[in-house]
Amino acid sequence: MELSQLPNAISIIRMFLVVPVVWSLLQLEFGIALIWIAVAGFSDGLDGFLAKHYGWQSRLGSILDPLADKLLLVCSFITLTWLGLVPLWLLFAVLVRDLLIVIGGVVFHYTLGRFEMQPSRISKLNTVMQIVFVLAVVFYHGDFAFTPWVIEALSYIVLATTVLSGLDYVLVWGQRAYKAIRKKN
Repeated sequence: MELSQLPNAISIIRMFLVVPVVWSLLQLEFGIALIWIAVAGFSDGLDGFLAKHYGWQSRLGSILDPLADKLLLVCSFITLTWLGLVPLWLLFAVLVRDLLIVIGGVVFHYTLGRFEMQPSRISKLNTVMQIVFVLAVVFYHGDFAFTPWVIEALSYIVLATTVLSGLDYVLVWGQRAYKAIRKKN
């Protein structure tokens, strides 16, 4: 393996870290789950640093990195909802947004042409808020002291950023699709 592929390898390893995170959560071992989440977070920072610092960025990396992040977040949301720790309506909002983005991206790619993954600021904020929310739920149920209203407030913030991010993707990519269709005709 070439060193330039190291960030991609780290992203792939991060995908496999989903298994111990989910397993720990299902076993109600929240402290262990936090350790695995921290390892995943460190690997995310490491692959990003290596890619940018050494110029090892690639199209594959631009797909693998957010895919690994999304896989960890979605699986965490599903597991925490299964355990009754996250409301079903919030999981539904997160999944609908993500499916909308994936389906829209696939349709765009196969009907109008290649596109580059370009997360917007609201999308990045949404990802951060989802991470903060998952960590807060795991911390709270792992016997770390803070008040339960924090979880409730974060759930509504995640809902708001999820909806806004989804709308942003629909508007931005809808405009790009419209321009691409006009250009073809």
